[in-house]
Amino acid sequence: MVSIEDFRKTALSFENAAEEPHFEKTSFRVNKKIFATFDEKNNRAVLKLNEIDQSVFCASGEMIFYPIPNKWGKQGWTIVELSKVRPEMFKDALSLSYQNVTAKKK
Repeated sequence: MVSIEDFRKTALSFENAAEEPHFEKTSFRVNKKIFATFDEKNNRAVLKLNEIDQSVFCASGEMIFYPIPNKWGKQGWTIVELSKVRPEMFKDALSLSYQNVTAKKK
């Protein structure tokens, strides 16, 4: 299980990361781009993964990671059930999300 305190601490440890409101959620951004959101009501995170990383994390089973069920999910936005995910796995996924958002487009 990952608490919001652990989520926040890890997300803000990335270079230039900032916390800002995003509708009814909390977002974590870098250079004004969202790399993660937190939905307190449902105790879920949403991360921006690439297609390969999304498929790998979603294959872990038990509905811990799964694509948002719309066009955003097809773009890599992935829901994470914070009450089910192991902290190490979440940190890996959060790091990849940050890297995906900060990567320079070729």
